[in-house]
Amino acid sequence: MCGILAIIGRAKDEQLVGELSKRMSHRGPDESDLHVTEKGHILSHERLSIIDLHSGKQPIQGTKTAYMVHNGEIYNHQELRDGVLKEHTFRTKSDSEVIVHLYEEFGYDFCNMLDGDWAFVVVDGDDFIAGRDPMGVKPLYYGLDERGRIYFSSEMKPIADQCKTFSTFPPGHFYTQKTGFVKYYKPEYEDYLKADQELDLELIRETLTEATRKRLMSDVPIGVLLSGGLDSSLTSAIASRLLAESGKKLYSFSIGLDADAPDAAAARKVAEYLGTEHHEIHFTIEEGIKILDKLIWHLETYDVTSVRASTPMYFLSKAITDMGIKVVLSGEGADEIFGGYLYFRNAPSTEDFQKETIERVQKLFTADLLRADKSTMAHGLETRVPFLDKAFLDMAVRIKAEEKMHKTYDGKEKYILRKAFDTPDNPYLPEEVLWRQKEQFSDGVGYNWIDQLIEYCSTQVTDEQLARAAAEFPYNSPATKEAYFYRSIFNKYYPQVSAAQTVRKWIPKWQENQDPSGRANAAHVQADTEIAKTGVTV
Repeated sequence: MCGILAIIGRAKDEQLVGELSKRMSHRGPDESDLHVTEKGHILSHERLSIIDLHSGKQPIQGTKTAYMVHNGEIYNHQELRDGVLKEHTFRTKSDSEVIVHLYEEFGYDFCNMLDGDWAFVVVDGDDFIAGRDPMGVKPLYYGLDERGRIYFSSEMKPIADQCKTFSTFPPGHFYTQKTGFVKYYKPEYEDYLKADQELDLELIRETLTEATRKRLMSDVPIGVLLSGGLDSSLTSAIASRLLAESGKKLYSFSIGLDADAPDAAAARKVAEYLGTEHHEIHFTIEEGIKILDKLIWHLETYDVTSVRASTPMYFLSKAITDMGIKVVLSGEGADEIFGGYLYFRNAPSTEDFQKETIERVQKLFTADLLRADKSTMAHGLETRVPFLDKAFLDMAVRIKAEEKMHKTYDGKEKYILRKAFDTPDNPYLPEEVLWRQKEQFSDGVGYNWIDQLIEYCSTQVTDEQLARAAAEFPYNSPATKEAYFYRSIFNKYYPQVSAAQTVRKWIPKWQENQDPSGRANAAHVQADTEIAKTGVTV
């Protein structure tokens, strides 16, 4: 995980580019380097060392004239080295280096060969290619300045005031000057009619286990963000089993307003059950409010849900890196794949349900993945997401919607995921955790967090300001005082129209209350294990 900046075009001041790159030095606190090609193009890199700690410095040169910068992890890099790239001579042991060699071997047509989470730029003379992973786990932006130079960057910070226009690089695409944007990731599940696969609980379990196994690739210790909810608890359970095979222990981390927060209490129970080395972090509402300004600068969004949930994650990430951990697993993606948000219970049909799961998966890069990356990378912490593994997505999204959409159980979303890991002879989790009701992360850290955050924002914005919001912010106009407050901070750092247009506000469907908190849904009830288990037959 790192920060990359590439500028395609001549006569950009090298010192200035170095300063621009340093605006995201938090992404790569271990080392920094910059290379100017013979044609005057510039590649810069802020490195967080995870794989090949000693010789993996970037930019990396290929066997000839091509250079590359990369952010992320390529989990099948050894397979590529031993297979299609076996005739190539490598300079490092870094997983990143396979990208420049794939370019040398296959030209532009290699993105589908990569299994991982990544954003990269390869420059070869005046030719170049930039690409982003299928789901957008790793961020990437592109822009154009007044002299026609093309910019690629992990965050908006280095390019927002340099480019006359910029935007989010679309996931699942690569870009070259010859081809423009090319969609290389075309999974069958994007067609809602292809949700025709029978339910196979064992396949769910096996595929998620393998997705987790590959994400344990690291030359440094690995932890897990453990909220005590289903997704992070399953990720923790699988990872702890896999690490135990080699005699290693999993580090787990949770956060709440206090020890009685819903997530903190559940996480404690899971950690004790799994035998992880557990750390519990607390923050105060006052501390959360105090860092909102800096947080929104890091997040580069004004989306209400993202800001609410990123605040605790920001504090947790700092505590984790202070303990010397650089990599954590997280449970992002499960709710989108399995229709886990409470509003999914109101879907009018299986067709609507399936279409919404697909859209939520496709748009993850605008919300949860953005939050997961930028709130953790604010402190140089890499987040890996097993649920968004390509093989797991190919299998799980295509399961028949009716299997995911049971209406006879009481508040037990993601029923089939729970059922897949409900193995009495070899239990993954305590029963009360496996069947615990969904809490959105911003709720689960303690309900007072959102309530008092809304109250604080209302004291910072007048009725008159809110009434003028549409005139002041014509794009994505804020509708509440909380949204107006976040938008004002965002606008202070990113006043460009292009910046505002990178943000997609998330609003739940099929419910009257449009607040994104899980408690806004009428289905937010206390979990009842027996009703859930006896009310549904799979």
